[in-house]
Amino acid sequence: MKTVEIYTKNHCPYCWRAKELLRIKGVDFREIDISDNLEKAREMRERSGRQTVPEIFIDGRLIGGCDELFELDERGELARILALNPPSDE
Repeated sequence: MKTVEIYTKNHCPYCWRAKELLRIKGVDFREIDISDNLEKAREMRERSGRQTVPEIFIDGRLIGGCDELFELDERGELARILALNPPSDE
């Protein structure tokens, strides 16, 4: 199973959308809420080079934010990256 980390803030609708997509896909993830945590916010900026949330990492590799996550899903690449099994038609 891949390690998925997502940096978020409490009142961020893009964070909610990204987390919901991961839940729908059955992906376990580690949420790192930076709302009131300056140290974790700094860590996110250092890792991603970006200021915005969400920032999503799979096995330590930055895939981007909410838009990039949905683009990967639409192209069918998210399932490949996460090694998800496609749903059966039974």
